[in-house]
Amino acid sequence: MVLFPNCKINLGLNIVSKRADTYHNIETAFYPLNWCDAVEIIPAFDNNVLSPFVHFTQSGLSIPVKEADNICLKAYHLLKKDFPAIPAINMHLHKTIPAGAGLGGGSSNGAFTLLLINKKFNLNLSAGQLTAYALKLGSDCPFFIFNAPCYATGRGEEMEPLALDLSTYSFLIVYPAIHINTAWAFSQTTAAHPQKRIKTIVQQPVETWKEELVNDFELPVFSQYPEIENVKKNLYANGALYASLSGSGSSVYGIFRKNNLPVLKWDKNYTQKAMP
Repeated sequence: MVLFPNCKINLGLNIVSKRADTYHNIETAFYPLNWCDAVEIIPAFDNNVLSPFVHFTQSGLSIPVKEADNICLKAYHLLKKDFPAIPAINMHLHKTIPAGAGLGGGSSNGAFTLLLINKKFNLNLSAGQLTAYALKLGSDCPFFIFNAPCYATGRGEEMEPLALDLSTYSFLIVYPAIHINTAWAFSQTTAAHPQKRIKTIVQQPVETWKEELVNDFELPVFSQYPEIENVKKNLYANGALYASLSGSGSSVYGIFRKNNLPVLKWDKNYTQKAMP
């Protein structure tokens, strides 16, 4: 059985306050986009006897973590602990979403692995139960159980649906081959309550977002990596209605009028994904 974990972008991101548990309270709007990896799981058999381990393979883009720390394997072991009847498996992950890009690729992989195991082995877990497991994997993981436009607060796990449809626009995502350390990015921000909530701003026309919809990570990230800021400037110079860093970066996306994406050339190490 195969599922295709998709990416997300953040429409605005405010660091609201520091928490006692060392995390931060944020507010953001998550929006899913159709840039996908692939995760496949099949039961592992050897002469009709279940193998005593998970056989994990990966293709596509590399992930800068040890195999044992891969979030897909963590998802398997998380469920296996509570459901010991889950058999050993062969798992394959194909990566096209860059890691450390602010697109939630790893979080999506973990959440979709939970969904895949739940469906494949008939665990009958509810969305609420899967969300609780997903939060144990990471702050962004619960979104991918929901996987629809939403306004998120808390660590990002407190979500409410947003009636937001951007299907009449086209998207261009640019990943400038820079891995941003999320902990570092948070350490460079100053928490503050915003004057206007993101869920209010994103209900306005996209053309108004440029003046009001802010990602608090942009200031420190652009200061440290001016080449990332240049990506945003280039997107605006080529007709973007709105452009922003996604999450803590380093990917920058532009929203354009439908079927009006520019043809842009970047450094050879950059990755560009168009969603017309």
